[in-house]
Amino acid sequence: MAGLNPLTNQGLLNRLITHVTVSGYPNLNIQSSYMGKAMATVTFEGDNVDQIGTATAYVPSPNPYVMAQAVVSTLRTQTLASAWLAQMQTNAQVGDVTIFYDSTTFAPITISNCSLFNVDPGPSDGTNPEMKITLKGIYYVNSVLWAATPGTAIF
Repeated sequence: MAGLNPLTNQGLLNRLITHVTVSGYPNLNIQSSYMGKAMATVTFEGDNVDQIGTATAYVPSPNPYVMAQAVVSTLRTQTLASAWLAQMQTNAQVGDVTIFYDSTTFAPITISNCSLFNVDPGPSDGTNPEMKITLKGIYYVNSVLWAATPGTAIF
């Protein structure tokens, strides 16, 4: 294929721009300097589209959301870890959480209606300072669905 440059710039990762914001609780925001080596990971659970079987094929049924999980590695050696533990004791519903990844070209991921699902303080053996925070909520997909009016096709 003539004209294609095989030396495409692969981009840049910058772990220092990774951070997590909690819109309703800014005291829980986590900057990279408060994170362990694992930093933050988001995974999606469930299908974007259900395929409902028929006699001869299937009917697609797009879902308006999927469940999302974020695991954030914080440092137990910082007071921010205690703030998260106190939040769990007081109110595990934290609202919208946005995770900013280590690349400026990758859009932040906002998880809506988050719950503080789990806090794992980790071992107290003096060898690992990481405390894992697990958040679960909703990630909206198939946004075109919301534009539909009753009786009109959207696809």
